[in-house]
Amino acid sequence: MTSPPSPMISVKELVKRFGPLMAVDGISFDVEKGEVLGFLGPNGAGKSTTMKMITGFLSPTSGSVSVCGFDVDSLPLEARRSVGYLPEGAPAYSDMTPLAFLEFVASVRGFTGDEANKAVDRAADRTNLGNVLYQPIETLSKGFKRRVGLAQAILHDPPVLIMDEPTDGLDPNQKHAVRGLIAEMAAEKAIIISTHILEEVEAVCTRAMIIDQGKIVADGTPAELTAKSKRHNAVTIALPEELGEAPSDALKKIDGVADVVLEKGTHGETRFTLLPKDGAILIEKVSGHAASAGWDVKALYVEEGRLDEVFRTLTTPDADLAGRPS
Repeated sequence: MTSPPSPMISVKELVKRFGPLMAVDGISFDVEKGEVLGFLGPNGAGKSTTMKMITGFLSPTSGSVSVCGFDVDSLPLEARRSVGYLPEGAPAYSDMTPLAFLEFVASVRGFTGDEANKAVDRAADRTNLGNVLYQPIETLSKGFKRRVGLAQAILHDPPVLIMDEPTDGLDPNQKHAVRGLIAEMAAEKAIIISTHILEEVEAVCTRAMIIDQGKIVADGTPAELTAKSKRHNAVTIALPEELGEAPSDALKKIDGVADVVLEKGTHGETRFTLLPKDGAILIEKVSGHAASAGWDVKALYVEEGRLDEVFRTLTTPDADLAGRPS
């Protein structure tokens, strides 16, 4: 009988203290091949610290990390060969050109001759650096510097990618291109990305993990996390403004409705959002009630939920985390 494949990233009871400060507090998780895991959390939650421990840039206070079966502590070189890392800020040698920098990275990674040239060309092409390859890195925009950092991370085609805010500083077109690249690479790799952009999680991640005060407070697919929103299966009905707030009382009486939220629309209508109890399905009841009441319905739709609301509900405000490492 064939045993199941080992996870490409395995984190066990990981702890990191900075003096009296507990930055990462005993977290455990695995990442399989084909998964794109989005790390979410407020500033200071422990996301970047965790990523630095996975890549071997920080040693844990306790716990363990293995990458592609190699323990990061006892077999650091083997583990690091399996990882491409895009750190926060994407540091590079500012007086080098992107071409010279990528050639340097290729040599450090052990590439020589034609193999090195092919690796550099492939990385530059996938990150669309062709127009700036001969320009000093210090003269590049923040977006292009970020792309140079991404190019060095993928140059050796690693099975594991760890990226801290990969689209930071990119314009909308560049963000779209990088997300497309992540999606293209995902099937053959295990990828972790840290991001503050919730739409990025929904666009590229197969799984999302919310970290707060060094602990995992939620872990699931984006759809599973969105389903935790109080607006999951909420129904919004837009009615003529002249009806005023009167429909609210009737809508609250519909079975399964927890509350009704009102807001003014932009086209002379009032929008009533019915929040369900325990994710109850309300659309048919609302539609039926509107028909029997003879309302002139301008719009009627169901919400999937809101990831930003789930995030706010589960995490500590930034003000409470002042001074914590990220």
